[in-house]
Amino acid sequence: MLYLAAVLLVLLVYLTVGRLRAQEPRGASPGTTGASSASTAKPPVTKNLGVEQFDKLRSNTNAVILDVRTPSEFAQGHLPGAVLLDFKAPDFAERLANLDKSKQYLVHCAAGVRSAKACTKMESLGFTNLINLEGGLTAWKQAGKPVAK
Repeated sequence: MLYLAAVLLVLLVYLTVGRLRAQEPRGASPGTTGASSASTAKPPVTKNLGVEQFDKLRSNTNAVILDVRTPSEFAQGHLPGAVLLDFKAPDFAERLANLDKSKQYLVHCAAGVRSAKACTKMESLGFTNLINLEGGLTAWKQAGKPVAK
């Protein structure tokens, strides 16, 4: 009798799982729905680049070099041609919203943390061409790249 109950239990599980899989959309992996499949996921907007690759992009005339450090940090030295937009400023999001979304933004801070957060915020506002400098100005200086004052 116990053997029969075990066989029936296995059969019930087999039929239930088979029925659930039959209801899934084609191309979906088990346990997912078509809406959350990898084929519909958007690629990341922000690219994280090292110093050399970041430096090569500075010559792009459509690019804006965006420094998201504080004004005092900026005054101590910044990338040549950089525009200051303080990440810690209360109107940071408002000022971002006024920027041209069609341009490429080369974003950096001191170490890459604030600039990564700034890029995330920019993505949420509809910016689509963002480059984050890995290691920030610290890595830039260590690589011997020029700094303006």
